[in-house]
Amino acid sequence: MKVIFDNVSAECSKIVTKRYSTSFALGINFLGQELRASIYAIYGFVRLADEIVDSFHDYDKVALLAKFRRDCFEAIDEGISLNPILHTFQQVVNQFKIERELIILFLESMEMDLKRETYTPEKYERYILGSAQVVGLMCLHVFTNGDKMAYEKLKDSAMMLGSAFQKVNFLRDINADYYVLSRTYFPDVDLSTFSDVEKKQIETDIQKEFDAALTGIRNLPETSRRGVYLAYIYYQKLFDKIKNKSAKQVMAERIRISNLRKFALMFNSTLKYSTNRI
Repeated sequence: MKVIFDNVSAECSKIVTKRYSTSFALGINFLGQELRASIYAIYGFVRLADEIVDSFHDYDKVALLAKFRRDCFEAIDEGISLNPILHTFQQVVNQFKIERELIILFLESMEMDLKRETYTPEKYERYILGSAQVVGLMCLHVFTNGDKMAYEKLKDSAMMLGSAFQKVNFLRDINADYYVLSRTYFPDVDLSTFSDVEKKQIETDIQKEFDAALTGIRNLPETSRRGVYLAYIYYQKLFDKIKNKSAKQVMAERIRISNLRKFALMFNSTLKYSTNRI
């Protein structure tokens, strides 16, 4: 029966999420049970595309990403894929009517990573839109469950949160992006002379987005609010840790939060949520 294949595919997306992101998986555990499989599916799709451009150095990345793109839209159109990650993703896209444009924008941002781009402010904003903000919007489709009015009301906040998360990732991974992958995302910044002044300017921009996103989190449906708030708390703490480092330090090491600290954050965020302090 096909239900076995559906269940196995969903399990694959869940495994991908847990293996690649402890923090994201923790956040999903705090979503309503009925939402979790769909968010695992979205993460699994995003993760596979990201792995193509970030990890498959001994293979033809351009060809692999092009095939992934074709397979993705074929799965959406036909309602099935033998790739279990794409199979669960197409189910979510079709169930929640996620716009094809969001998927196209995401894949275009992955294509940008295949080139040695010089990021102007315009390209930077385009990359953030495709790599992060539209992913937040895909999740928002699930969270609002077809309620167009709620989706439109929360859309800007979801985009701000996705942008803040991505920019924190840029700072966290700045060492590997620059020295291993030869990428510089921040426009008008020469990372060979990255300064504390430039770092502070970037951090000010990120904090504004965090602040704007919190209003939207407070207005999310009950089934998604706690999980998204946990992710917000995790990234805010990671951001705080990065802010306490110098530009030289973030260029020399990847800033992390230990698994023990993640579980402590999980407890603290649950306490704040239960006492209505968000």
